[in-house]
Amino acid sequence: MASTGGPTPTPTPTPAQDQDQDQEQQLAARDPDVRLMLQVRDDVQGAFEVLVRRYQDRLLGVLTHLVGDQSDAEDLAQEVFLRIYRARKGYRPQAKFSTWLFTIANNLALNHLRGKGRRPAGSLDGGTESRPGLPAAERVAAAEGTASGQLRQSELEQVVREAVGMLGDDQRLAVLLNKFEDMSYAEIASVMNRSEAAVKSLLARARMELRSQLEPYLRSGQRTTS
Repeated sequence: MASTGGPTPTPTPTPAQDQDQDQEQQLAARDPDVRLMLQVRDDVQGAFEVLVRRYQDRLLGVLTHLVGDQSDAEDLAQEVFLRIYRARKGYRPQAKFSTWLFTIANNLALNHLRGKGRRPAGSLDGGTESRPGLPAAERVAAAEGTASGQLRQSELEQVVREAVGMLGDDQRLAVLLNKFEDMSYAEIASVMNRSEAAVKSLLARARMELRSQLEPYLRSGQRTTS
């Protein structure tokens, strides 16, 4: 039979495809980074570079805390972005973009530490420009731009970094994501593949340990030596 030459009918989306599209639209409406990643998926020029600039310092800060070495953290951060770019065509948002990014980062950091057969060092010496802010420092009298105030501020930041570095791996990650990335319990649970109850327990124990580590310094203003 001769062809009528009419247009080829457009396939009707399945219910599952409709549901995925609705979820994608809802997440994109709430999360500008999901919208940006969808542009990366669609090969919009410059979108990936914007995404990298938006997250590179935050990602490097978290990874440095997790693995205890800034050079290793820089390599891992590059690998995180490389994996995101390679996976762009299959990207189907299921949660906030940051949840997906830090899930990849956590898995890479854990594999890195297992491969080296060690856990991060407690002391994180070095520069602080690419590391997360330290809320405890804001509550200590120092400031006013004096040399002694700036020295006290710098010393406190180091004390807090060391205290965070002494936490267990899971506690450290939960604290970093909760305090520095402002993630909810549910988002942290997704990154860590834990229940929300387990995350709450991790954070409660971490707060107790940090309080124990920091109180002597906050009372006396003197660093203790072990």
